Parts: sequence; C-alpha cells; structure tokens
Amino acid sequence: MRSSTIISLVVALFLAFAAVYATRTYLAGERARLAASGGVKQTEKTLVVAAKPMRFGDRVRADNLKTIPWPSDERPEGSFDAIQAVLGDKEEARYAMEAIDPGEPVLASKITGAGERATLSAALDQGMKAVSIRVNDVLGVAGFVRPSDRVDVLLTRVIRNPKSGNEQTSVDVLLQGVKVLAVDQTADERKDEPSVVKTVTFEVTTDEAQRLTLGAHIGTLSLALRNIASASVEQTRPVTIADLGGGPVATELVQGSDDGRFESIERMVRKVGDDLGGRLNSVESKMNAPVREKQVQIIERDVAPVLPAEPKWATVGVWSAIKREEYRVGQIQ
Repeated sequence: MRSSTIISLVVALFLAFAAVYATRTYLAGERARLAASGGVKQTEKTLVVAAKPMRFGDRVRADNLKTIPWPSDERPEGSFDAIQAVLGDKEEARYAMEAIDPGEPVLASKITGAGERATLSAALDQGMKAVSIRVNDVLGVAGFVRPSDRVDVLLTRVIRNPKSGNEQTSVDVLLQGVKVLAVDQTADERKDEPSVVKTVTFEVTTDEAQRLTLGAHIGTLSLALRNIASASVEQTRPVTIADLGGGPVATELVQGSDDGRFESIERMVRKVGDDLGGRLNSVESKMNAPVREKQVQIIERDVAPVLPAEPKWATVGVWSAIKREEYRVGQIQ
C-alpha cells in the first residue's frame, strides 16, 4: 500500500472523530441551556372555541368545546386558553347568553358566570330595563322582527280638542332605534325564520319604559323595522289625516320617469282616446239624423219565360267488339 493512501485514511479518521466530538459538545451545550431556561419545550398557546353550535340557554359542556393553536400573544378580550377554565366547577355550571357557532371563540361576555342562570336580566346592559308590548301579525312587521334587531315604535292615538270637541287621529314616532331582546319567549338571535308573535320585549331606559307603558294605554303601538346599519336619529313630526293626500312619490318612480317613457305612453293613450271619441260622435250624429221618407213606385213588367235552345245535332253511340264510339248527326229541319 502506498504511503499517500495511508496518510489519506489517517486524515479522514481524524476529521471524523473531530466532527463527532464537535457535534456532541454542541448538543450538550444546547441541552444545558434549555434545562437552565426551565424546560425542554415551551408550552403551546391555545384558544377555546365552540365545537358544536350553542344557543341562548344551552349549558356549556366539555363536548361542546375544543382548543385550537393560537400563535399570537394578543388574544380576544374575555377569551379562554383551557377548557377547564371555561367549565370551572362541575356543580356551578355556565350557560350561553348568546348564540355561538362552531369555530367561534368562547368569550366571557357570551356565557354566564359560574352558577348563574341564563336569564334575560343577565343579558341587559348596565342601567337598562326590559319592557314588553303586545303586537299582532301587522303591528309586529309580519313576524320579521327578530332578537337583536333595531326598530322604531310608532304610536297611533286619538286626540280630542277641548274647545271644539272634535277628535283627530295622529301617528307619531315614540321611540327610535330600540333594541329587541326577545320575541315571545325566544331570545335566540340566530333564528331567522319569520313567525307571528304576540309580544316583543325591548331594552330601554327608564324614561323610554315609561313612554312605552303610557303609549300602550292611550293608543296603539306598532313597529317599523330599521336597517341593520342605521344608527341615525331622524327628525319626525306627527302625521294626521290631513297629511294622507298627496304624499311623496317613491324614489324608483321618480328616477324611472326621467327617460320619457311615461310621457310617450300618455301621448299614445290620449291619441287613442281622441280617435275613439271622434268615431263615437260620428256614429251618434248619424243615428240622431232625421229619417227622410221616400216614395217608391213598384212597376210590374210582363217577362216571357226563356226556353233553352234546341240542339242542332244528336249524339249516336255505336258499340263494337272492343269499345263504344259516339258520333254527332245533324238534325233534319
């Protein structure tokens, strides 16, 4: 064996032992550093979300919850990092105060405290009251008012003039943008099927509660559903019977009249009406004209009967063995 080959093997073995020693030294140093920091692996951050849909009044159970990884240090306010933190003591259960869909974070504001019941009073904001009014299928917007909607409350009443004694019916906007807490005994805001209800419960202040109670006794309360994004307060006035005529035209009709289609249709209808009226007048004048008597003289004439002309020849048929032949023979005068 050549000396160069032996030298190459020795150098390779030396480099291999050096690499192994360096690797073991590095790993030992990293293990010591992790042990000094308090653990080999940092705890994974998690967030508790709903595994199944929960509605108002449902008890929060372990099988309705799950945890998902949460990489950020910022968390939703009122969220939980462990299922046990949501459940708490088994004897003091928690209940859903709002509808929670699968994958939605479970927040402290959406569930009751430990041992509290899911009641409507727990859903009220600080300083607010819950007042219910009676409605029907018309006054309740045909059942399309659902919990968490915003409505305007209209008051229809009859006002008597003390001097003249006359009565006047008027409609006024009693409250604007009132939040609906429940319809009948349903407080689930995710239930979107319309249904005819008998009572609607609102979240109002003390002054608004007094207005609603008084308005229900002196007149009829009806609801007007607002846009979900509408938060403005409109300037309103009482509307009486005298305001019913000549109301504003719908915006769609005003915009659609700019193209002149209604004017052309009106001209066509007017032209047809004029032509038809002229024809009717002409027929009527002819029918009303005086009838002139005319004398008709009937003259009888003697008319001789016309006889058919006698033929000048006769037809003679001759049969042969094969066929029949006809010949014309002149008559003798």
